[in-house]
Amino acid sequence: MPIFQPLDIPHHWQPQPLAAGPFTGLQGGAVASLLTAEIEAVAADRQWGRAVSVTAHFLRPTPMAWLRTKQVIVTEGGRVSVVDNTLWAVGEAEPCATARVTLVRERGVEVPGLTEPRDASVDPTCYPARAVRAAHGGPWFMDAMEARAGDGVAWFRLDHDIIEGAGALSRVLGPADWSHGVARPLQNVVADPNPNLTVQLFKRPVGPWIGVRARTWWQPAAGLGTGQATLLDIHGEIGCVSMAVVLVPFPKPAPAMA
Repeated sequence: MPIFQPLDIPHHWQPQPLAAGPFTGLQGGAVASLLTAEIEAVAADRQWGRAVSVTAHFLRPTPMAWLRTKQVIVTEGGRVSVVDNTLWAVGEAEPCATARVTLVRERGVEVPGLTEPRDASVDPTCYPARAVRAAHGGPWFMDAMEARAGDGVAWFRLDHDIIEGAGALSRVLGPADWSHGVARPLQNVVADPNPNLTVQLFKRPVGPWIGVRARTWWQPAAGLGTGQATLLDIHGEIGCVSMAVVLVPFPKPAPAMA
């Protein structure tokens, strides 16, 4: 079952429990995936080409509620098109998130003397499985993936479609959004939400596994940080990701009922 179910009204969506984040609201990677997947789903009909880049901004928490989106074409060029997609909770005036997707029509070119690197194939299933529970104890976006880690790379395999017709870029965004988390300087000391996410892909991923070779930097005095990672499929590099990080105290757990 797709993680976002379409409602009867066009561009309206019902998130499933697997779209949740670890604390409240939806996971940013799930939201960015929805906004990008909608654009990818119509790219072929509009002849926009392949989605190669997205920058998403998470403006405020996205609730587990009916959602609506609106696409705006920024430009339709001969080779490059740019499309914005913005998301609201139904009935609310302020948007929760927005994403700008760049699409390019592929056109091969010969480059004399260039040799493409050939990396050895990797089998992520040879590494130990990882499981992370959400602070609220219920299902969340990590549960939609098989996760493994080894040799400095975290591997993720998304086991559910984001929406029907989603493309390669939207499938990468969930794993990419974990980059600052898998490489934290310290674990379980502060919360570190990322208010934005930028992903660039130069190659379509082969197979379902996406690898994240990440680095994260924190500046506690300012309460800020940044994360970045190289993205891989089982054959080698396919792109990169970066995001800002805001350091905040962990949310206090809800008091136990007497």
